[in-house]
Amino acid sequence: MKAKKSGIGLMLACLLILPACASAPKSPAVQLIEIGCPTVTACRLPASQAQTNGELNQAIDDLEAAWHSCAAQVDMVLQCQQTPKAAP
Repeated sequence: MKAKKSGIGLMLACLLILPACASAPKSPAVQLIEIGCPTVTACRLPASQAQTNGELNQAIDDLEAAWHSCAAQVDMVLQCQQTPKAAP
């Protein structure tokens, strides 16, 4: 009986190895990812030709929004530059 058990075990081992002989699909090409700080655009302040107090108030609001947008870009780059990079 011992011979039969070992024969079955050997046959099962051989059957387990057979799938390893099949050809596997090729791996997809490696996609390189560049790690770096994001690109930013130039800060532009809007021109104004305010004629009334209402237009002047709107021009001030537009100017403040442009400064906030520019400051957000500067903060984003600063944060990126201060973040330690992982070693390759």
